[in-house]
Amino acid sequence: MRQIMTEIINSHSDMEMVATAPDPLVARDLIKKFNPDVLTLDVEMPRMDGLDFLEKLMRLRPMPVVMVSSLTGKGSEVTLRALELGAIDFVTKPQLGIREGMLAYSEIIAEKVRTAARARSGPYVII
Repeated sequence: MRQIMTEIINSHSDMEMVATAPDPLVARDLIKKFNPDVLTLDVEMPRMDGLDFLEKLMRLRPMPVVMVSSLTGKGSEVTLRALELGAIDFVTKPQLGIREGMLAYSEIIAEKVRTAARARSGPYVII
């Protein structure tokens, strides 16, 4: 998924994926290093749940977050909780054909990231 998101983000000239992280603890260090304009965040990750990480992030270092998960669907409890915790928007990963599905929604994903980035000034830097 990280590779697909990198392809999607980097295919747009106004955005750059500066780093990807396999889990929230690595993401925390990358956020400190790169100070991104937007964070894309999955719910299901090793070492820490994405919602737990989102809650800590918003308390300690608030930033625009777009949730990207198979668990985030319109009206789902996970989505509502993520939005309650401060996520700007969400992208629902397809259940089957993830690569093709995500690439088909490339423009929608890019627009959601742009919208989130507008909450901060400067060039769009994404983790």
